[in-house]
Amino acid sequence: MKKTFAILGLLASFCALAPAAAQSYPTRPITLVVAYPPGGSTDTAARLLAERMGRELGQSVVVENRPGAGGVIGASGVAKARPDGYTLLFAASPELSIAGLTNKNLPYDPAKDFAPISTVGQVPFILVANTGFAPNNVKELIDHAKANPGKVNFSSFGNNTSNHLGGELFNAQAGIKMTHIPYRGSAPSLADLMGGQVQVTFDTVTAVLPLIQGGKVKALGVATAERSPLVPDLPTISESGLPGFTGGTWFALLAPAGAPQDVVARLSETVQGILKSEEIAQQFATRGIQPSPSTPEGLRTFLASEIAKWSAAADKIGLKAE
Repeated sequence: MKKTFAILGLLASFCALAPAAAQSYPTRPITLVVAYPPGGSTDTAARLLAERMGRELGQSVVVENRPGAGGVIGASGVAKARPDGYTLLFAASPELSIAGLTNKNLPYDPAKDFAPISTVGQVPFILVANTGFAPNNVKELIDHAKANPGKVNFSSFGNNTSNHLGGELFNAQAGIKMTHIPYRGSAPSLADLMGGQVQVTFDTVTAVLPLIQGGKVKALGVATAERSPLVPDLPTISESGLPGFTGGTWFALLAPAGAPQDVVARLSETVQGILKSEEIAQQFATRGIQPSPSTPEGLRTFLASEIAKWSAAADKIGLKAE
């Protein structure tokens, strides 16, 4: 009997200590994986959030870029990481809402292999062109592409990414055929756009606004329902001849599936608080990002709706999994 009470006492002590152990998280640096090269909008947003997370959590949050395969390489690495809350995925829409529709052998399940933490932000696309390209607006681009089928190149972050599908939807809706040139992220895509290897691309306000302001690329239209306050004089693509055309990307934070619920809860509460702060709101606003904090369940629901949306888009343009 004494032995039984002793065991029960040890169990009670362990249970009492468990919350305290959870509250001690994190005890070492956290790695925030970005599945794209440095310099793009996903990387920019991740670094802004990581700096604030480090302050709030009392540990360094280190951004690690693992680009390739439209975000699949970085996401796959996090899905297989130890689920202890020290390796997180700062995701954009392609690797979570599109990859499962276009890859027959995707090495992870976007809906099952991650523990949602919070959505982070929404950011629209701007259609931009090389400064030496003749068309100066959406109508001129469509007319030029119709007169030169297959001779206008558009770049993307990679095969089956959000701006690749955005370009294909633009092709379908405009009745043209621009040629898709995939890259390993936003930065190399924009470098070749400025160099003239490609003529146009859809990219985020975050990535292209400084280039527009610096005269390094020219803006043809913004893919929002209404004009953006960051570029108020730039017409929407919808008002330029393609009614209802919109496009953009979003960011979210996730852990590997199986991460402790209390750790996920703490991370979610921390991130939601940061995204509601005036400091991050101003930092995001100047880069065209709209903060969008959510609960883990809210992110799970949002992800399901995004997968359904892109599934419908894939059917519309005849995209098949490869």
